[in-house]
Amino acid sequence: MRLTLCDVGPRDGLQNEAETLEPVTRAELVNRLAAAGLPRIEAVSFVRADRVPQMAGAEEVVAGIERRAGTEYSGLVLNEQGYERFRESGLDRVNATLGATEEFNRRNGNASLDEAIARVDRILAAAPEPVTVTLSVAFGCPFEGRVDPGRVAELAARFEGAEVVLADTIGVAVPSEVRTLVQRTSAAGFHGHNTRNTGYANALAAVEAGASVLDSSVGGLGGCPYAPRASGNVATEDLVYLLEREGVETGVDLDALIAIAAWLEGIFGRKLEGQVYRAGTWPA
Repeated sequence: MRLTLCDVGPRDGLQNEAETLEPVTRAELVNRLAAAGLPRIEAVSFVRADRVPQMAGAEEVVAGIERRAGTEYSGLVLNEQGYERFRESGLDRVNATLGATEEFNRRNGNASLDEAIARVDRILAAAPEPVTVTLSVAFGCPFEGRVDPGRVAELAARFEGAEVVLADTIGVAVPSEVRTLVQRTSAAGFHGHNTRNTGYANALAAVEAGASVLDSSVGGLGGCPYAPRASGNVATEDLVYLLEREGVETGVDLDALIAIAAWLEGIFGRKLEGQVYRAGTWPA
């Protein structure tokens, strides 16, 4: 079995950092990840700079990308305005995201749940590009608590025809929950956070349940600025090490990923959340 790994570090990783990197550096990160063999990279998000300043200058980032055959470049949008910017950018895949709860949508996208659903419906109707629909807080919400799996299943069913990714935005899920919900929804993908050290086990559970797309972030960078204490994306290099040792082909150069994480450590001047880039591969 071969998975599609999507590195969300240039978007979900960097948006939660206190330091805002220049577009040229963000484009270099995208280019390094592509050179490491990532089949998909979430390069930017087309959101308001006053709300997420770390994502300002998305068009400049895209202009600095050296397109590489075999890599699909995606951009995240919350609404039609974001989709128009995406469309003009020429990226390959649009990631339309909404929350599974009322309050998360209001905090993250300034919309009700019904309004967020309608926005995604309109983007799906308008987009000739491949569309991923990411359902944030699919396992738990920082504002509403537990999320009814039936609600998530109903939402996923609405977007049949799109690639649906279930997101454990605040890192509260455990493998049995991930396995059950991926099977129930037939979701194509899983976006896990390692906030409570369950992210890697959850990723394996998603694969066992039939998911073919996994999101991760080089170095374990990231979180969600609108979800309190939602630290720690699953680190791409740690996930690649785990998957390859389990016999799941990724096609990604682990040594190159380790080098990227070390480069980022130098940029931020601190240790990152990932483990493998510090421990190294094994056998050496």
